[in-house]
Amino acid sequence: MSADDQQFWDLLSSVPSHVRQYSGEVADFIDKAVDKAAVNVRDTLASAPWVPDYARPKTVEPPPVPAISMSTLERMQTWLYRHRVATTLFVCAVGYVTYRTVRYSQLVQKSRRAKRARNGGRLEVVVIAGSPSLPLTKSIALDLERRGFVVYVVCNTIEDEVMVQSLSRPDIRGLSIDITDTTHAGVSIERFASYLQTPHAPVPRAKPNYLKLTSVILIPSLHYQTSPIATIPPSSFADLFNTHLLQPILTIQTFLPLLTSRLPLPPLPPAQASNNEKTVSGTPKVLVFTPSIISSINPPFHAPEATVCSALSAFTEVLTAELRPLQIPVTHLQLGTFDFTGFVPARGALNPGLVPPPAATQQWPAAARVAYARNYESQATSAISAGRIRGLRGSSLRDLHHAVFDVLDGSEKADVVHVGLGAGLYGFVGRWAPRGLVAWMMGIRKVDKLSTWESSSCGASASGSGSGSGSEKSVSGSEGSEGHEYIAVGRGFEGAANVWKD
Repeated sequence: MSADDQQFWDLLSSVPSHVRQYSGEVADFIDKAVDKAAVNVRDTLASAPWVPDYARPKTVEPPPVPAISMSTLERMQTWLYRHRVATTLFVCAVGYVTYRTVRYSQLVQKSRRAKRARNGGRLEVVVIAGSPSLPLTKSIALDLERRGFVVYVVCNTIEDEVMVQSLSRPDIRGLSIDITDTTHAGVSIERFASYLQTPHAPVPRAKPNYLKLTSVILIPSLHYQTSPIATIPPSSFADLFNTHLLQPILTIQTFLPLLTSRLPLPPLPPAQASNNEKTVSGTPKVLVFTPSIISSINPPFHAPEATVCSALSAFTEVLTAELRPLQIPVTHLQLGTFDFTGFVPARGALNPGLVPPPAATQQWPAAARVAYARNYESQATSAISAGRIRGLRGSSLRDLHHAVFDVLDGSEKADVVHVGLGAGLYGFVGRWAPRGLVAWMMGIRKVDKLSTWESSSCGASASGSGSGSGSEKSVSGSEGSEGHEYIAVGRGFEGAANVWKD
């Protein structure tokens, strides 16, 4: 028998098996289709109202599923799977709280002391560019001096130097710099650089050490008056930008040549070279403080603070981008509310920093009172106004001191650091909460009634004269009546009033 014949007989022998397989599959398919059709017909007849009861087929109930006992672990896994969203949120919350707790315990136990020489002399210098009358400046200067830094406070006037001397600390000194005079400011910076290039002995007959500029801390003025934009004269805006915005910018500009240069240290005499202590290594850091609560939500009647703080934040971002290639870190500390008990006297008749809202509105013109007085008084007495949370004491100054030191020693490397009560919360609200909801929470409501327009005498006289002379008279008339039509945004008493503390 040939191979072809054998292959043919093998094919014939497999035909019965294939026929049996295919016929079985067809029969199973027909059985399933018939059973499904029978079930559908039975269900239809069982639910049809026109079929009599004696002829209605009975429905076949499915057999009961036997109950299988589950272990505790299996029941827990089943519950977690059913509540996946709640479980995920719970795990994230517990993890965040655990991380913050461990982080806080580590920061509390951390020893924060400036580096010193072997003979106990101070090596690190910190310059604070802020008004000595500010409680924040006093608090940070005293804390850094206590931790072992040599603190210099920038003084623009003789009064500032007297206030620095009144602290009675030998390592808190005044640094006289007149930033309005570029020549004098340059001479002062050169004198300060020469001081850093000269070795100093902590006590007579001790080893001399070189001092190292560790950081420049910029603390702008923190006091702003609240008032509608319509009641603020242009001269007050000019003074505000000059004292609160331009002065901090010029201060940083004055120190930039010193920050971006490496001071060469002259060689010591041979007798002292072998015993000399090396200076602290590292580049100086720049810290910029700004209140962040008002600038985060930009509420009504806070145009001065919102404008200045937003401009300083933008300036800090640009400064960070310019100094990053030079490896000079710039940190923006956005501050919340702090408890300045011990630095600010209790408010009373002797503290003329703030004017009660009803008394302030009486100084406005009649049209401004009708348009803004009710909402101004409502937001002034709301729970979240003037950069504070009513009924809550601010954060302890210890938190601010720890944050400043962590930035100085390099353990905190973030470009933006939030510290203080409400700093992070108000930032979140400003980014995500609707503006209308924030205004409603501050008591802002719709004003249905406005005052009637009345032409002023200056405008009538200007319109009756010629175009050229009329314009001049109108301008002079508006300037002359500025004291009657507007109220000024005063700086107040910086040492007494603090907008961060209720």
